[in-house]
Amino acid sequence: MLTVVAALIGILIGAIGAAIFLLTLSRSRVRAAEATRERVLADAERQAEAVRREAQVDAREQAVQLKSEIEAEIQDRRLQIVKIEERVVQKEVETDDKLTELVRREQGLGDREVHAKALQEELKEAKDEALAALERLSGLTVHEAKQQLLERSTDLVRHELAREVRQMEEEARSEARRRARALIADSLQRVAASHTAEATVSVVALASDDLKGRIIGREGRNIRALEHLTGVDFIIDDTPHAVVLSSFDPLRREVARLTLEKLIEDGRIHPARIEEMYYHSKAELDEHIRHAGEQAVFEANCGEFHEELVKILGRLRYRTSYGQNVLKHTLEVVHLGGIMAAELKAGVKTTKRAALLHDVGKAMSHEANGSHALISGQLARRFGESDGVIHAIEAHHYEVQPQTVEAVLLITADAVSASRPGARGESLENYIRRLEALELIATAKPGVAKAYALQAGREIRVIVEPSQVDDDAAALLSHEIAREIEDQLEYPGQVKVIVIRESRAIEVAK
Repeated sequence: MLTVVAALIGILIGAIGAAIFLLTLSRSRVRAAEATRERVLADAERQAEAVRREAQVDAREQAVQLKSEIEAEIQDRRLQIVKIEERVVQKEVETDDKLTELVRREQGLGDREVHAKALQEELKEAKDEALAALERLSGLTVHEAKQQLLERSTDLVRHELAREVRQMEEEARSEARRRARALIADSLQRVAASHTAEATVSVVALASDDLKGRIIGREGRNIRALEHLTGVDFIIDDTPHAVVLSSFDPLRREVARLTLEKLIEDGRIHPARIEEMYYHSKAELDEHIRHAGEQAVFEANCGEFHEELVKILGRLRYRTSYGQNVLKHTLEVVHLGGIMAAELKAGVKTTKRAALLHDVGKAMSHEANGSHALISGQLARRFGESDGVIHAIEAHHYEVQPQTVEAVLLITADAVSASRPGARGESLENYIRRLEALELIATAKPGVAKAYALQAGREIRVIVEPSQVDDDAAALLSHEIAREIEDQLEYPGQVKVIVIRESRAIEVAK
């Protein structure tokens, strides 16, 4: 027991000693830390003091420098003010001198004015005396003398002016004619144009005359189908190794030529194949027409056109006027008009666009009423052409009075192209007009689908709609057409009117 108590007391004493040691150690560390803190604070204060002193020195230096700059600027401003004041003083001195000079001149002018008034009074008195003396000598008053002098002067001036005006008018007309001839001659030299007269027949060459029998077909069914579809005369026997296609309409003739060539190349010639090749040829011709229109627009070089106008332009390639190809004539007018407009500083683009469209109405002759100039103007208006272009088109045959330089230039270019030697043939145009009149009489009747003038106008075939015209009405229709042809047209010989009524029933076996 005592041993345990002694052990506990020993442990307690050891713990107390250890605690006293640790406390003493802790206090010494605290004192060391405080000493370190005080030393750090002292160092920081010294550094802060050094920084403050350095900043004060820098501030003083900057203040001194700024003060010097401000003083220098103030000195410069003072010098500038002094110079300005000197200039102002100098201006004032100069102004005073000028004012003094003006006063002196004003005084001199006043003296001169007084002297001038005195002279005027003297002159007036002398004039009155001279007039009085003249009145006594002539027996006329001043008013009467003035009136006589004015009348004589007026007559003299009037005669002189009339003579000068006549001379100037003659010189102007002579110069205008000379310049117009030079301008047109220069324009013609710069346009390479060929003679454009064309015939009304096309020729398809055959490798052998044996093909003619196949083209005619059994009992003539093939050639009847060809003529019925195309509206063209197929002349078989006149020319060896060739078939002549005759029609006044170049579009029909071209479709017939393409159809026959395709049939010969294919080798199968019968009515069904003929009809198939006919529609293929029509599609091909439409493509040729579109290409011809695009080529014409490209060659004219006067901007873009509506797609429908381009197609109508292409149709002019297959139209003739007095034997002259209309598209070639149109391009010739474009070039002539453009050259003359450029020479006269007029609207080149307006002139060329109007020239390119001035005859498009001829492609619509069976589809619209009125002159081709007005139809062309309506088409141009429909497809958004400018007022200047429309006016020039409508005025080129004087249906509308020309009001612009471009309209007059188009009239001139059109006349030059038409009057060029070899450009046109009157007899061919009359022949074509007679055939067109034949077809118009027939197509004007209700129920008529197509009408073709054949055999050089000696025969007209009229194809009617079977749903609208029965057999009895077909006979009556042929009689009416024949009577109208007799009343309205002049023609050699006789004209046979054939009305064709065909009814088809088609069904497909599946």
